[in-house]
Amino acid sequence: MAQEVSSSLKARDEVRTLCPEDYHKGYCGLLSKLATVGDVSENQFVERVKFLQGKEEDYAVFVIEDTTKSTILATGTLLVEYKIIHALGKVGHIEDVVVHPEARGQGLGKRILLHLIAEARTRECYKVILDCAVDNRGFYEKVGMTEKERQMVLYF
Repeated sequence: MAQEVSSSLKARDEVRTLCPEDYHKGYCGLLSKLATVGDVSENQFVERVKFLQGKEEDYAVFVIEDTTKSTILATGTLLVEYKIIHALGKVGHIEDVVVHPEARGQGLGKRILLHLIAEARTRECYKVILDCAVDNRGFYEKVGMTEKERQMVLYF
């Protein structure tokens, strides 16, 4: 991101839902710190956000914005999976958690993660799960998560 981020986050800068205007606040640039985003136009971004807003029962993307700089500093996503097992239970999948490199160490990652966990509880999920790099395990353990099993993947 070209914009300089604040050295400290103001209390008024709360966790909120992703909105179409976040395209101009560096959202795609922030995600590129985590994975390849590709060439996403503003129109494509707006259409995707509107699509996701229509799926808000099952899909929620949250951000933390430095409102003094109109810059997105952190984000995370919650997907809800509906199960037959566990008495028709629901599982929350946490995805795409990332904090702007210049804003790390301010507790924003923990703040987004705790918000996602609380949202999963509100949606009556019986557990939340996520995949992370081995080097990031300690971060997730600090909020009470534990390592379980292994991830398998097949890319297309």
